[in-house]
Amino acid sequence: MKIAIVFHSPSGTTKQLAHAVAQGAAQPGIAVIQAEIVGADIVEGRFRNTDLLHSLSNADAVLFGSPTYMGGVTAQFKAFADATGELWEEQRWADKIAAGFTVGGNISGDQQCTLQYLQVFANQHGMLWAGIDIPGGYDAQQRNRLGAQSGLIAHAPDGDVHETDLLTAHYLGQRVARLVQRFAQP
Repeated sequence: MKIAIVFHSPSGTTKQLAHAVAQGAAQPGIAVIQAEIVGADIVEGRFRNTDLLHSLSNADAVLFGSPTYMGGVTAQFKAFADATGELWEEQRWADKIAAGFTVGGNISGDQQCTLQYLQVFANQHGMLWAGIDIPGGYDAQQRNRLGAQSGLIAHAPDGDVHETDLLTAHYLGQRVARLVQRFAQP
């Protein structure tokens, strides 16, 4: 079984979350791949890393991460998403588990809009979206402290992701790993 984590992280905060998600997803029998979208992947505004795109077709789950910029994903993440048209047409990612995470400098900062974009993107590919099943404010460890059920919203006011948000990211990775194991083909 394979879980892929695709993210863009210009300041390093989304990368912190991606690492925590990967640690949570690292369960026996599951290979975890982290794929950071970098500038070299984009040529004249188009995402050109076709090897990455096609490798995601072999994953059982894909988690998407982007910081929230102006109420949405970064331009680099959007270039990645736009490049998946051929895969969408063939529904190559259909029935895979999907989840998402985002981070912003403000407590709200429209991060929910970024999660909604990621969820719609996954749904267009026929993927099955996994949110966070911890009600905000009701966890003994205070995970999901910002209360987003549709995915992980994190806060990093000074470039450091809040420790509780990293715990939530770890939990999101564990949740996706459990779902992959539960629904894996024998």
